[in-house]
Amino acid sequence: MFSLKGMTALVTGASGGIGSEIARALASQGARLALSGSNADKLRVFREQLNDELGGDHVEITCDLSNAESVEKLIPAAVDTLGQLDILVNNAGITRDNLAMRMKDDEWDDVIRVNLEASFRLMRAAARPMMKARFGRMISITSVVGTTGNPGQMNYTAAKGGLTAMSKSLAQELASRGITVNCVAPGFIRTAMTEALNDAQKEAINAKIPMARMGEGSDIGAAVAYLASKEAGYVTGQTLHVNGGMAMLG
Repeated sequence: MFSLKGMTALVTGASGGIGSEIARALASQGARLALSGSNADKLRVFREQLNDELGGDHVEITCDLSNAESVEKLIPAAVDTLGQLDILVNNAGITRDNLAMRMKDDEWDDVIRVNLEASFRLMRAAARPMMKARFGRMISITSVVGTTGNPGQMNYTAAKGGLTAMSKSLAQELASRGITVNCVAPGFIRTAMTEALNDAQKEAINAKIPMARMGEGSDIGAAVAYLASKEAGYVTGQTLHVNGGMAMLG
């Protein structure tokens, strides 16, 4: 069940903590991947590591998501390299946290451009080959705070909330063509960033989570692998919340 053998996927932010686990989950189920990110060296190292660990003929495509021209070239490059595109995972994102009264215009613009606008451009472009194939899976990584809000993150929560709403609209447009559009919303996930927190900070976070621990990147990878599968063909316009019960959302 949930085999992705014979399918291809583009994963943005693929060399990051959550992105690398998403890539591993898809590759372990048989998908061939185009790994995208802005750091060519990190991408190459991760691709070689992925090929060694799981086999396959995965490729990397460097892309600066803050540059619209670069973003517009990514889907055509992926299709050209992979031969087809079955799965798009919008995972890459940035933060520029600040309180509203102190937030600079560029802090707002940078986050919206990378987290929301780039995802729109990629989904718009991916729709064409997927519609032609009458099959596709678009999955965007949002966040629990896109639903609950979070002080100091007006830009980030606006982008993640917008990505959720955007996905619902596109899901309705593409459903009749066999294309599903969904989101996965992580809660607190153990990454290099959270590992830098001190013990008191980690304990405060865990106290808010009924499971009393942070999630793992593999938890997000498993959710994405399910939504990417043929078995999830009747699931569209949905957000799968993976947060250990921190926010029990309908």
